[in-house]
Amino acid sequence: MIILGVLLLVIGFVTGIAVLWTIGVVLLVVGAVLWLLGAAGRAVGGRRHYW
Repeated sequence: MIILGVLLLVIGFVTGIAVLWTIGVVLLVVGAVLWLLGAAGRAVGGRRHYW
């Protein structure tokens, strides 16, 4: 999810499409939050770890 967010950020920045930029930021933030929760040992979505 983090990689997809970064990819959309780059594509949105290069092409100037604001929707891709916004979706990229949202995916990047959600992916970072899930990663931090998983790294802290909390179960995310019924799983003990999140990839």
